[in-house]
Amino acid sequence: MIINPWNIAAALLTLFILSFLYKDNPLFRFAEHLYVGISNGYLIAITWHNALRPNLFDPLGRGQYIFLIPMVLGLLYFTMFVKRISWLARLPIAFLIGWGAGVSIPAYFQANILKQLHGTILTPQSFQPQVSSGIWATIILIGVVATLTYFFFSTEHKGAIGRVSRLGIIFIMIGFGASFGYTVMARVSLFIGRLKFLIEFFRALF
Repeated sequence: MIINPWNIAAALLTLFILSFLYKDNPLFRFAEHLYVGISNGYLIAITWHNALRPNLFDPLGRGQYIFLIPMVLGLLYFTMFVKRISWLARLPIAFLIGWGAGVSIPAYFQANILKQLHGTILTPQSFQPQVSSGIWATIILIGVVATLTYFFFSTEHKGAIGRVSRLGIIFIMIGFGASFGYTVMARVSLFIGRLKFLIEFFRALF
């Protein structure tokens, strides 16, 4: 590893963040505030170059004044800071929620519900010759039906429905456990990466 100012700053900031493992301290707060500030500055720059400039100001500069409508809607958000006219902020919020619902609901239905039904009923073609594919397809089908039964609150969970709903709880806990384990592994891999960086840094330093 080459010792340069950027690697020195990266190593120091990594140590500042890890110092929180001992207790909260000014070094950790400095690194935390620096991270938040740089992230916000980067987000503002990305928003300007990838959204505002190409999608608003450049079209306005070419005489496409229809873009004044979304600009006015965006500016209405700032009326919430003026109590007397703060109600105007509801207009862009209502427009955004309505547009978002109209766009996202069909996409969500297609990407989740229909794809889930497809994956529940059909076995992937690449695994058709294998007997294990049919077993996994059956397990997926049982898991989906049991999980949906658990969330079916119109009928009291007694008898057969109660047993199926309890099986659904097991599948839900397996899903939550797998998601949590994946998150932990991702965080641990990041931690290992930073430790490896520090080891290489100090090895090159000394």
